[in-house]
Amino acid sequence: MSPRPRPQAARRTLLALAAAVAASSPATVPGRTRVRSLVLATGLSGAPYGTFGSRLAREIDRRVGSLRVDVVNTSASIRNLRLLGSGDADLGLVLGDSAADAFEGTGGFSRSLPVSALARIYLNYTHLVARPTAGVATVSDLASLRVSLGAEGSGTVVVARRILAAAGLGGRVRRCYLGLDDSVRALRRGEIDAFFASSGVPASAVTELSAARPVTLVPLDGLARVLRAEHGPAYVDVSIPAGTYGQESEVPTVGVPTYLMARSAVSAQDAFEVTRAMFAARQTLPGPEVPGAYLDERYAIGTDPVPLHPGAVRYYRSVYG
Repeated sequence: MSPRPRPQAARRTLLALAAAVAASSPATVPGRTRVRSLVLATGLSGAPYGTFGSRLAREIDRRVGSLRVDVVNTSASIRNLRLLGSGDADLGLVLGDSAADAFEGTGGFSRSLPVSALARIYLNYTHLVARPTAGVATVSDLASLRVSLGAEGSGTVVVARRILAAAGLGGRVRRCYLGLDDSVRALRRGEIDAFFASSGVPASAVTELSAARPVTLVPLDGLARVLRAEHGPAYVDVSIPAGTYGQESEVPTVGVPTYLMARSAVSAQDAFEVTRAMFAARQTLPGPEVPGAYLDERYAIGTDPVPLHPGAVRYYRSVYG
């Protein structure tokens, strides 16, 4: 009697048979549109990118009969760009400075990745949140303190490292790498003194933290200009409005836009449909409550130095006429 096939071998056989059947079947069923799958890399589940990406995927599925979007939760920008570069994701949410690094092969990228932009979506506000008892009035006061720079593989880490370098802190900060929710928990337990976060405003996790206990929102005024000179045009001067987290006055900080990115190999038709569906659904997608030209076509095309995907260009031309 011949031995029974091992489960993994049997699975490979079934997959091969399924592929053969699919190859011999018509590409479409009469009266139905062939459905193509795209993978969208977002952020941590429950975090801003994770929430935005899940809702965007549902809207694309609902509005575009030829597409199905599968969401992958990641640590966000850097990880998403690497997935786009390897072809393991088709779409990704990414901070603009990291997108520029990937396209140009600079920063943490040793080579240029084949990526392009579909839209500049909204502006992220860099939050530097500290315990009041830590005595942090400026970023320079972080020296020797325990600071979370964001989750490993996130664009927040890139921004935080560049801010620390611009402030001359270099290796003088005791760094750890936690996502926003974990950073909030660590601050509440006294395990860290401060954390960086990139988010629209208000950031729900920071809102909940500030409602439970006083926090210090540390100003980052003047640093956007320094970062622009060193790393490119993605950084802008913005302010978190007074009262957002219970603070009496507005807090100047560094703004960095979020882009919806695509592999350059994504077809122009799919890129067009995704971009069109996103703008059609703009009223149902989560976004910041402060000015930032959230999902506005005039704002969305400003992704320099990252080029727009030809499919996105087609969409914007259809809007502008």
